[in-house]
Amino acid sequence: MLIDAWNYILAHPTQFWRALQVHVMLSASALAIAAIISIPAGIAVARRSGVSLAVVNVANIGRTLPSLAVLALVMPLLGTGFAPALFALTLLALPPIVTHTIVGMRGVDADAVDAAIGMGMTRSGLLWKVELPMAVPMIFAGLRTAVVQVISGAVLAAFIGGGGLGDFITAGIAMMAVPQLLVGAIPVALLALGTDFLFGVLQRRLTPQGLRA
Repeated sequence: MLIDAWNYILAHPTQFWRALQVHVMLSASALAIAAIISIPAGIAVARRSGVSLAVVNVANIGRTLPSLAVLALVMPLLGTGFAPALFALTLLALPPIVTHTIVGMRGVDADAVDAAIGMGMTRSGLLWKVELPMAVPMIFAGLRTAVVQVISGAVLAAFIGGGGLGDFITAGIAMMAVPQLLVGAIPVALLALGTDFLFGVLQRRLTPQGLRA
């Protein structure tokens, strides 16, 4: 079956690479937009106990929604195609990133913060030189969770005309063609594993030396 899947790719290279490109673009765009929204928002509310608790609770509710349900909810509002799929995947990526950002910022060592303030560090210096470096491991944990969810969830974008590798999977299921299904499923799995590994390397490199396990 793997050989048949490979032969299918060789027979339809343009179709495969176009689908792969759309899948990567859809996933990367959703993750980038979610990170741009979630990380600053998480930092802003982290020190406000009541607000941060409310945000975390709302985010946790969002994490319980199935990916297909989110896609189905946006379809009546935005129609079909790339844009509604991007919107739905961004919604899926927001909860883990904002939750981990808040937890990471609230988990910063209070003694380190007091010492920095005692040395006359400004609020912006405290954020960039103390709090964010110490929160990096938790923030990246949220990004790694989100990226796996987005890459796998992007498969379902095929149901609303979003394109991507999900087109091969849905077509393979519809026609009971396992090789065609594998043409979509295997690259998605490799993308998720590879991106998670890459983010793990970045997480380790950006984590201060003293905090590395």
